[in-house]
Amino acid sequence: MTTRPGPSPLVGLLRAWPEPPEIRAPHGADADTFVRSAVRHGLAGFVAHAVGQAGWQLPSESSALLRRESLAGAARSLQVKALLLKSLEALSREGITPVSLKGYGLALRLYPDPLQRATRDVDLLVSRTEVATAVHQLTSLGLTVRPSRDGRHAHVDSHHLELEGKAGLVELHFRALAGWGRALEGDALLARAVEGTVDGHRVRWLGPEDEAVYLALHASHHLLQRLAWLFDLKLLAARGLDWDRVIEGARDSGLPQLVFHGWEVARRLLGAPVPEDVLAALAPSGWRRRLGRRFFSESRLVATELVHSRPRWMAAKLLLSPEPVAMVRYSLRRLDTLLRGPPDR
Repeated sequence: MTTRPGPSPLVGLLRAWPEPPEIRAPHGADADTFVRSAVRHGLAGFVAHAVGQAGWQLPSESSALLRRESLAGAARSLQVKALLLKSLEALSREGITPVSLKGYGLALRLYPDPLQRATRDVDLLVSRTEVATAVHQLTSLGLTVRPSRDGRHAHVDSHHLELEGKAGLVELHFRALAGWGRALEGDALLARAVEGTVDGHRVRWLGPEDEAVYLALHASHHLLQRLAWLFDLKLLAARGLDWDRVIEGARDSGLPQLVFHGWEVARRLLGAPVPEDVLAALAPSGWRRRLGRRFFSESRLVATELVHSRPRWMAAKLLLSPEPVAMVRYSLRRLDTLLRGPPDR
């Protein structure tokens, strides 16, 4: 009889948190793989912290690599924080208080130190009526608007504008998310957003239950290929959620099955405290659940297998889509954009 292999060191560490892991620290080549996996999944800073808390002793080379990557990630996060603060200040001059999505603001609220979670850009959600004014204010920071990758179909498939400059990248959302042939509109989320601050600058956060739906949809949109997104869900759930409202929000999004995949894997792999009846209320059909377990197995997620295979990525997107017809139409629009290029200006 063969024994089932235990969790990878990275998954074992994240699953046990905030308790010390029962598994031993990796050694030899496994230690190097462990560190590189932490980097790939955007968690080098947090893993460095958790390794210290667990009392793990890594080989000197692996330990040095983890420290270097942790410091490099912290430096990038500081750059993102600086751009976030400049953006909030610029928007406030026109009376706009955006919702900060994901990134530094999320890490500020969930992680022991916000610099422990990798982030590369600033995501801000504003109402559609505020977009033009917000763009004007952000371009005053030396940012310029990138052409939409959705081309002539941007009005259907885009959810944000990208503004880029020497200071970094701001994604200005007028929808929370668009994908799988559907869109998660932002107006209702904005109406329920809660007030907050970052270093004295006014900002808004999504309501906790809205954030639970949004973060799961975002993770599923990217086929759960970064463990940081799943760990975010675990940390959010640990703060307490009204799960009836999460179910209601997931159903209102029109994509409850995709919310299911995010939370089901966060529970199965990382021990996120999600009630079983919540998953049952959101679950897709049996064959899609089985497919999800195949695509989102521990070994495949740790290896980010789908990222490295475009055919598998597209197959997963199509097979897991709750509305295959809408997904096919979206794919055809993407193909049209690639073949015909952006619209004339």
